[in-house]
Amino acid sequence: MESKNGFLKMDIDEFASWIQSQRIARTILTIQQHHTWSPDYSHFNGRNHFERQLAMKNYHVRNNGWSDIGQHFTSFPDGTIVTGRSLEATPACIFGANRDSICIEHLGNFDINGDTMTSEHRLAIVQMTAALCDKFRLPVNTFSIIYHHWFDLSTGKRNNGTGGNKSCPGSNFFGGNKVDDCTSNFLPLVEQHLQRQILPHIPAGIEKYVVVTANSLNIRTGPQGTAPKVSDREAAQLGAVLRIYEESNGWLKISNSQSHWVYGKYTTEVKRATINANVLRVRSGPGTGYSVVDNLMKSEEVFISQERNGWCKLSLEEKWVSKNYLEFW
Repeated sequence: MESKNGFLKMDIDEFASWIQSQRIARTILTIQQHHTWSPDYSHFNGRNHFERQLAMKNYHVRNNGWSDIGQHFTSFPDGTIVTGRSLEATPACIFGANRDSICIEHLGNFDINGDTMTSEHRLAIVQMTAALCDKFRLPVNTFSIIYHHWFDLSTGKRNNGTGGNKSCPGSNFFGGNKVDDCTSNFLPLVEQHLQRQILPHIPAGIEKYVVVTANSLNIRTGPQGTAPKVSDREAAQLGAVLRIYEESNGWLKISNSQSHWVYGKYTTEVKRATINANVLRVRSGPGTGYSVVDNLMKSEEVFISQERNGWCKLSLEEKWVSKNYLEFW
């Protein structure tokens, strides 16, 4: 491994070991796949990983007004991986669909007639996706692994690429960017490279889930404000969904194996649910009179923070769905 400019560079074997060692408070439900388009392969000389990553960060901060680089990871043509924004932070990559996500940018233009993906790059993309599925206990399907192309650019609604979409991660990304292309060409490769069988979604011992309502919530070594902050993980961020294993005097234990606690005053309880309609309309308020702002597909998972007259609010967002089409865990 090598570090520079606040980033860490590693090969795929190092990445698989490193990601397993990371303690991440927020609950992850999806892994986003993107290509950079520009920069493409012509901008990579085999040595400028950190320079390219820093250039992307500077562009995202200066031109887009973001607080940091948009993605959590960038993969490179030689099969190496460079870290980006904090894993505790929500990515800035798919408008309307960044909640509970990890974002990967693959350096290159993978549209038809664009870059020809190297074998090293191809293997790294598959293996890092498998490692992330393993880490976060995600099933290998098109609800856990998502392409930017499946979301409308202006509304953020998932429409599976039927109009108003970018080509990202490329019209020739593992044979295409459609849902069927992913199912036929990409997901089987991810399945083959899983190092072990994925454990069930919910680890044993979880009592409930909460969402962070403070801009930043410190994680401490004990259930009191005088306890030291933990040294091996960052503070939880606004909107992060945390897994709770124990409660003590208003404090919440967020690790099953470590004494890691947050103050419950700055959280609100949420319930985990799965969509059971083929397409579920998401509205801007609790009723059919409110505008449709998003679509959710069957088997997608959400966290519910509030119920009102048969309608359920998605986490801290002003987005509501009918309770009739949810199955609660």
